Amino acid sequence: MTTTGKRLILGGTLLAGMALAAPALAQDQVLRVGINAPDITTLDPHRASATGDKGAVGWIYNGLLRFPPGNADPGALEPDLAESWTTSDDGLEWVFTLREGVAFHGDWGVLTAEDVVYSLERAKDPERSSFAAAYAGFQTIEALDPRTVRIVLAHPVPGFLGLLSNYHGGHIVSKAAAEAAGADFGKQPVGTGPFAFVSHQTQQSVTFARHDGYFRGTPKITGIDYRLIQADASRELAFTSGELDLIYGKREQRWIDRWAREANVVVDVFWPAEFRTLHLNTRQAPLDDRRVREAVARAINIDEIVAFVGADVAPKGCSVIPSGYLGEECSAWVYGYDPAAVKKLLAEAGHPDGITIKQVVSSNNAQLPIMEVIQAQLAASGIKLDLQVVDHPTYHDLIRKDLSGMVFYGSARFPIADSYLTEYYHSDAIVGKPTAITNFSHCDVADAAIEAARVNTDPQGQLADWAEAQRLIHEEICAVPLFNLRQVWLRSDRLDYGYDLVGAMNLAPPITELTELTAR
Repeated sequence: MTTTGKRLILGGTLLAGMALAAPALAQDQVLRVGINAPDITTLDPHRASATGDKGAVGWIYNGLLRFPPGNADPGALEPDLAESWTTSDDGLEWVFTLREGVAFHGDWGVLTAEDVVYSLERAKDPERSSFAAAYAGFQTIEALDPRTVRIVLAHPVPGFLGLLSNYHGGHIVSKAAAEAAGADFGKQPVGTGPFAFVSHQTQQSVTFARHDGYFRGTPKITGIDYRLIQADASRELAFTSGELDLIYGKREQRWIDRWAREANVVVDVFWPAEFRTLHLNTRQAPLDDRRVREAVARAINIDEIVAFVGADVAPKGCSVIPSGYLGEECSAWVYGYDPAAVKKLLAEAGHPDGITIKQVVSSNNAQLPIMEVIQAQLAASGIKLDLQVVDHPTYHDLIRKDLSGMVFYGSARFPIADSYLTEYYHSDAIVGKPTAITNFSHCDVADAAIEAARVNTDPQGQLADWAEAQRLIHEEICAVPLFNLRQVWLRSDRLDYGYDLVGAMNLAPPITELTELTAR
């Protein structure tokens, strides 16, 4: 149970502070949440990757395993829909026993092994899943009986149990509901989680009702009103007036410090971070010249950016792999801030008068201010950044059409090196390929090392393969690693999560059967 009061929470550490000018409304047990999204993209868990979608998905579904609420540590995974499991000595065959009598939402019956098989086959299918590459090593998935699932791997899979957790492709859906809905399943989601989808009002809100048959117990709150409010000022006004109990915050130190001085609120700053990276289009002039890419890397003062955002919320990165991920190797990134070197590199590349790079950038407050800082830094070294500022959905559309010289992107993935290397730096993920996920840097120099790490059964050998992959990517300068941007949410002190929030893989506070709105 969390304690409430005058405090700021930074990843589980209590600091002085508190806030809320007006008391929250205590009319009922409906939780009112404000998210900075223009709309929901999809509630299909095998497609949901936007921050506004992922949090809601986490309330609807379960995995075979789960991250305990408030925890993003892979070492803490615990049983969820599976009550137990066994594995062969070589780690290639796994057998899972399901909980008995787990009910789906509505009239979709109870969970069986067939639902699990269907969900995992769906997760590994590129036609139906955005995370298929992570499941390529799943050789067979079969139901041995209604409560038993066997998975046979073609080779050892890094972070295998994490792929079966309540995160991305690990979410389990109702086979019957998904087949009935077809392509519209993301608009009619059915899971086993504590809250069930009720309705979606385009660009306004999504409504969820508690799942009275939830296997961990009936939730204390009766529902969730998930309001889509893109403007920061509007979310804050609704929060201050008591219309909202929980809102997505601004990931800036000054914003955190401001709210920490108020009364009756709690600021939550937690892991994982969305790792901010500047991906370079190595196939588009002038960035097809490595000397130009090095000039870009040396023109960026990351320490200045971290100071601008705030060290508490934006720890500096040191590799193309996010900080804290298993396999992160920092020694190979050697391109420090050096304006004099920038001019020399540009001259050697035939651009003594500088260059211009066109870039699509989101108007989102977590992107545009940072890119404006980077734009000023590059300009000081003779690199003109021509920014095309668009709304966030358009930004996502354009960068996936390969229309930007550089892509400033942030994401959080399962915290092992393979997840990032596979999704961003393997040639199979280059934009335009059928196997593409979200690669924007056109990197193709580290495939052999990435693939070797996937099948290496020696932990030290696997780390060495990941280190070699990072060395090659850094040498090619496929991308410039910047900083880790942690999650920031603001809540009324009436909202008791029912656990201590240190991390949340779905990037939003988990709302569970224990969450409640208490009297002040």
